[in-house]
Amino acid sequence: MADEPIKGPASYFPSIEKKYGRPIAEWQDIVRKHLPAKHMELVAMLKNDHGMGHGHANAVVAHTLAADKG
Repeated sequence: MADEPIKGPASYFPSIEKKYGRPIAEWQDIVRKHLPAKHMELVAMLKNDHGMGHGHANAVVAHTLAADKG
């Protein structure tokens, strides 16, 4: 089981960290500071304020919101 590929939003994390130079935990902190904004408002914030691409921003937001519901 440990050898299964990462699926879902987390599969983007290595490329997000490499491209934007911050660990995922920092991106999640940024998202959480803007709550209770809606999903697409958070995606737009990452895109507009931090230059993140749509897919990467969506992955960070989706994963963060899902983890916080847990």
